[in-house]
Amino acid sequence: MDEKTLIAKRVALELNDGDLVNLGIGLPTMVARYLKPGIRVSFQSENGIIGMQPLPEGAAPLKDLTDAGGSPIGALPGACAFDSCFSFGLIRGGHLDVTVLGGLQVDELGHLANWMVPGKMVPGMGGAMDLVAGAKRVIVAMTHTAKGEPKILRRCTLPLTAQRRVSLIVTEMAVIEPTEQGLVLRETAPGVAVADVIAATQAQLVIPGDIPCMPVAA
Repeated sequence: MDEKTLIAKRVALELNDGDLVNLGIGLPTMVARYLKPGIRVSFQSENGIIGMQPLPEGAAPLKDLTDAGGSPIGALPGACAFDSCFSFGLIRGGHLDVTVLGGLQVDELGHLANWMVPGKMVPGMGGAMDLVAGAKRVIVAMTHTAKGEPKILRRCTLPLTAQRRVSLIVTEMAVIEPTEQGLVLRETAPGVAVADVIAATQAQLVIPGDIPCMPVAA
């Protein structure tokens, strides 16, 4: 499978029955396709919907039914729509169980930088700051490197999204948990050695002994 699918499938295993989950723009939206069998997750988008789902195959997109990035989505029976004030009240009020966000950089302190792209005009960080600060768990879903350069650094060189430490980092090479003791290597992807992860990571990793292979959703 391609690396983005691998990341999305592994992140999907972190979601539990009854969770209220926000999916960021891009790769994180793929997570909704790979939920564990038998669990019900309510997906929220900060532009004002709970109960979104990937646009069903063959369905015609509706211009007013999109995710926060403007991509067309579907809505489950019972879905609800609301304004931005209510949406950010949910986020800032701590009601989200999980947010899954893309990342440009994460550092040894678990800080995320994910909104300013060097050399490109961007409209701002959108809801990312609120999501990192407000969700109960923050999972970063991103590729391990960009053009061969590490994205997991000693310190972020891009502006931080928030000061809070994220909960988990999932890449196509590894699952890494930011802790008080540092970045702990929890799993390696199939066919990836611990040495490969270390070589592709600028930050210092804590290696706790035997590292299991990353499971992925079916």
